[in-house]
Amino acid sequence: MDLRFTPEEEAFRGEVLQFLREKLPQRLSHKVKNGLRLAREDMAEWHAILNERGWLANHWPKEYGGPGWGAVQKFIFENECALAGAPRVVAFGVNMLGPVLVKYGNEAQKAHWLPRILNGEDWWCQGYSEPGSGSDLASVKTTAVLDGDHYVVNGQKTWTTLGHFANMIFCLVRTNREAKAQSGISFLLVDMNTPGVEVRPIITLDGDHEVNEVFFTDVRVPAENLVGEQDKGWTYAKYLLTYERTNIAGVGYTVAALEKVKRIAMAVRRNRRPLIEDPIFASRLVKLEIDLENMKTTNLRVIAAVAGGGAPGAESSMLKIRGTEIRQELLSLARRAIGPYAQPFVEEALLEGYAGDPIGAQGSAALTAQYLNNRGSNEIQRNIISKMILGL
Repeated sequence: MDLRFTPEEEAFRGEVLQFLREKLPQRLSHKVKNGLRLAREDMAEWHAILNERGWLANHWPKEYGGPGWGAVQKFIFENECALAGAPRVVAFGVNMLGPVLVKYGNEAQKAHWLPRILNGEDWWCQGYSEPGSGSDLASVKTTAVLDGDHYVVNGQKTWTTLGHFANMIFCLVRTNREAKAQSGISFLLVDMNTPGVEVRPIITLDGDHEVNEVFFTDVRVPAENLVGEQDKGWTYAKYLLTYERTNIAGVGYTVAALEKVKRIAMAVRRNRRPLIEDPIFASRLVKLEIDLENMKTTNLRVIAAVAGGGAPGAESSMLKIRGTEIRQELLSLARRAIGPYAQPFVEEALLEGYAGDPIGAQGSAALTAQYLNNRGSNEIQRNIISKMILGL
């Protein structure tokens, strides 16, 4: 299998690099590369720049506003954006809801919602997780009862990322309590300005407001906002969660993180020499670089298979596991590199315009917050692998 890019793909890479040089604001790139917090306006700015070029919804079909790219082009674009320090596209509308509407939405829903996703008129968030129903989405308890031409929604969602910025939320709701767990769930689009919707912030350990709780009390939602068929929402939920899997490893972001660790290790001195020359530190860094190259090769094999008409299987879960493990280890190594500067937390240093004393080498202030934010479990992905490969 030839994993090298074709001349046409290399030419496309050049087009992407030229676009990033001309259109990616240096202010945004600086914030991303140094781990500074992005405001809603920052995310919306990059969203609008990509949409103007026609590259925002790069996995949508052309007839709905996408560029018609294949898996290799998407990989190249996302990889180069990550290396350039471009903000991640807020995924909920573009990467999650959009493909679901394209496949399962009716024509009226496509005509109304898809353009609004592209032009930024609607900001979407995801209403899946609930207290007691995090990874076990089949156990959701938020109910939607049909009352005339409206559903009446009651319940609670939690860990709703960027929900305080959103005006719309797509929700998994239980519409049939008698049916088997997965069979009684529906996929509903809810206007967050509707009476009875309440958003409460969850402040994380680093003092950031990224996630929320969302409460629904007798919220009336037009029945026309039901996507697909009632009680069939589990099918749409699974499609949403597995739609974009060819770049699940986040190779570009991991390469960018590796380069940041190298920059810090060259700036920090240990025994009057750059830390990167320390044999123990260098050996750990080299091992991570080898792991990253192996992951990149596996990712390219998956992309080549998809480009040839195949579909990613358990390899996607393997890539997800290795991607998160490598990023976590890189952040751990970066914190070791800055030593005592990993302990103080100056929240103001994560904001644009901070003029106080620097916290260690450039980019160090955000490392502990990023380290804590990236902790998590891969057990769900391991369960998927055990079922798909071992039949357990």
